[in-house]
Amino acid sequence: MASTVKAVALITGHNNTIKGALHFIQDSNGITHVKGKIAGLSPGLHGFHIHALGDTTNGCNSTGPHFNPLKKDHGAPSDDDERHAGDLGNIVAAPDGVADVSIRDSQIPLTGQHSILGRAVVVHADPDDLGRGGHELSKTTGNAGARIGCGIIGLQSSV
Repeated sequence: MASTVKAVALITGHNNTIKGALHFIQDSNGITHVKGKIAGLSPGLHGFHIHALGDTTNGCNSTGPHFNPLKKDHGAPSDDDERHAGDLGNIVAAPDGVADVSIRDSQIPLTGQHSILGRAVVVHADPDDLGRGGHELSKTTGNAGARIGCGIIGLQSSV
């Protein structure tokens, strides 16, 4: 049986007021589970994506576009046929500003040709309209606004 692959991303942003840790666990069936907490957010929905680059030299702005190896339009996580691999929809911050994240997705593997290792996970200021908002940015970014928190996805120790 293949060993489980694990990764972690430490989220920081917006003058160090946004902080969190996300754990990525790829099951043997190819589904990756993203779980963790992000604090310091405004209450409500925030776009949540995997971006193409693990580059934070200019903060979250240097992480590039959404991870989109198959060159599709932006969509919802449930839109298996037409979405960026990195489109993970929205996370919800409670009134205390903490978002409990628990997402399972088949398009963000930790191994293989389209691995997300070394890429970045990004939290946006606004809700992702899931490509359905009619705004000029809906089909590229979900019109999710500024990048307020991010972290590079790296391999996690198996011990």
